[in-house]
Amino acid sequence: MAIEHRRLGKHGVLVSNICLGTMNFGWHTTEEESFRIMDRAVELGINFFDTADIYGWGGEQGDTEEILGRWFAQGGGRRDAVVLATKVFNPVKRKANLAEPNTDRRALSAYKIRKHCEGSLKRLQTDHIDLYQMHHVDRDCPWSETWQAFEQLGNQGKVVYVGSSNFAGWDIATACQEASKRSLTGLSSEQSIYHLNNRMVELEVIPACRYYGLGLIPWSPLGGGLLGGALEKLESGRRASEESLKEIDANRPKLEQYEGR
Repeated sequence: MAIEHRRLGKHGVLVSNICLGTMNFGWHTTEEESFRIMDRAVELGINFFDTADIYGWGGEQGDTEEILGRWFAQGGGRRDAVVLATKVFNPVKRKANLAEPNTDRRALSAYKIRKHCEGSLKRLQTDHIDLYQMHHVDRDCPWSETWQAFEQLGNQGKVVYVGSSNFAGWDIATACQEASKRSLTGLSSEQSIYHLNNRMVELEVIPACRYYGLGLIPWSPLGGGLLGGALEKLESGRRASEESLKEIDANRPKLEQYEGR
């Protein structure tokens, strides 16, 4: 596996061309297995890890960040070896948290961004987040408030770069223009679903990223496993859920071409 390192959009930081997604840590992947995966990733030269405050559906939301935090806490230069990305926007339901209307909703208020950042830092056992991403756009909150919150976190040394995820091209442009008005760096990256079976981002999102100098981080590049040799796996006797079988049947002509049949 050839790992290359490139700039994140127009910025100077170097990230591996393969980003380790951690959504299944603590859910489909045990903590022990997750540790082995992260150790091996670093050995291969992968220095870009992506997570989110909401990950951890097998137990409590936030559990995935805690797994990363315990891996970092082993020392050995692990935290310094990683460009760490996490996200904010969704409610993070945890037993220890009392119901609170400002955080128990999908939003990007200054109050919520600050509070959720502190929660992520604690769970990740680190003093800063390298790339703090808005998991979705909040069209009800003014950008003046949202950017103020990220600016304060940057001034405090808690956030280095700010990114977006699941933004439309128009939202990327708006966010960047509003940041420019305030002489802020603005967005460094956009994380979107992008694979052979879903190329919608090529219409407006990728052109917006190019224009404003954002790095593009594709999520689900194998379409949730659909593009990872699904037909071959079925022929070898691997089981698949009823939902997966329906998706395979619906896309069979394309999959046959992708798999060279």
